[in-house]
Amino acid sequence: MDEVLKTVKESMEEVFGTAAGADVFFAPGRVNLIGEHIDYNGGHVFPCALTIGTYAAVRKNGTDTMRLYSANFPQNGIGSFSLSELEERQKRWTDYPKGVMWALARHGFAIPADGGLDVVYYGNIPNGSGLSSSASIEVLTAKFLSDTFGFDLDGVFIARLCKESENLFNGVNCGIMDQFAIAMGSQDKAIFLDTATLDYTYVPFVLPEAKIVIACSNKKRGLADSEYNKRRGECEAALAVLNAARPVKALCDLTPAQFEEISGALTEPALLKRARHAVTENDRTLRAVEALNAGDLAAFGELMKASHDSLRYDFEVTGPELDALYEAACAVDGVIGTRMTGAGFGGCTVSIVRDDSVEAFVKSVGEAYRKTIGYDASFYVVSVGDGPAKIASFA
Repeated sequence: MDEVLKTVKESMEEVFGTAAGADVFFAPGRVNLIGEHIDYNGGHVFPCALTIGTYAAVRKNGTDTMRLYSANFPQNGIGSFSLSELEERQKRWTDYPKGVMWALARHGFAIPADGGLDVVYYGNIPNGSGLSSSASIEVLTAKFLSDTFGFDLDGVFIARLCKESENLFNGVNCGIMDQFAIAMGSQDKAIFLDTATLDYTYVPFVLPEAKIVIACSNKKRGLADSEYNKRRGECEAALAVLNAARPVKALCDLTPAQFEEISGALTEPALLKRARHAVTENDRTLRAVEALNAGDLAAFGELMKASHDSLRYDFEVTGPELDALYEAACAVDGVIGTRMTGAGFGGCTVSIVRDDSVEAFVKSVGEAYRKTIGYDASFYVVSVGDGPAKIASFA
């Protein structure tokens, strides 16, 4: 933590002249333990916030201009825009925080005309990893704006707001899971979330003899220019076809047995596979949480593996990099469960690994991945962390 604070303070002094009077905020990244690509299909997901995330040092500058700087990408310089120009996209990373400001204004939370801020962002989430660096920036921005200007926004509202920002301002047709998991994170607890209703339950997720290990493929991918929106469109098309056979609001309202009764209506193979993944993944998530509550971590791990197989063969979003990480992980003794996490098309796997196997896991999976793909993966041993908060102030 001291090193992070030192980094953001030095960056603020270098870029904006002083850090005096700045407040420092944090928002976590997230990992989804199971329940992938169903948050926009009315399903249940099971994510948790992480102890890695995004930081921001924030100071009022007394003007009508927002000045934003990323310590991770100093070559991009300062991104600035007037508070009177929130409608216009800049087609750079600053559109994520700008979109949050735009969405706040839509809901009547207007930043004062002289409410410009100098902000230094710094993150230790691997960029493009699928651990929700963009959602972390969004939630972080909403949190520091709420605190700085007295908006008093709660976590559920922040999650909804940031989803709206990403959908309507940045053009990524995501569901709400990422923003919700980050905004509502709680230490040592995962969130069992019904994405159709936003009903949620905190479930203890403490692993006394195991660790969560994130393996990052280091294949960069962006949601907006990937096939993410295409997959969502295919799910919507499948739902429309099934509705003719049985009225249903969302794919995940169907049990696997109910789906089998009407799946014959899906004559296009791609639509059949996309819908089958959504229905079975929701069922896997329900059973996984039951297994965890019963103390059956082995059953939870097997359901994680089944999730990856479904994402590989039915939803077709894994690719050679994630499959290489998955197959190498499955070959290591002490791996309880493993799967891709996030949107896919690159990004990360999440594995639950016994303590005495973590070192061997990193070595073995790393070597196998390099041999198969030709470059290195990165590994992160992480813990389940809290949601967004103000963590420090600079005198």
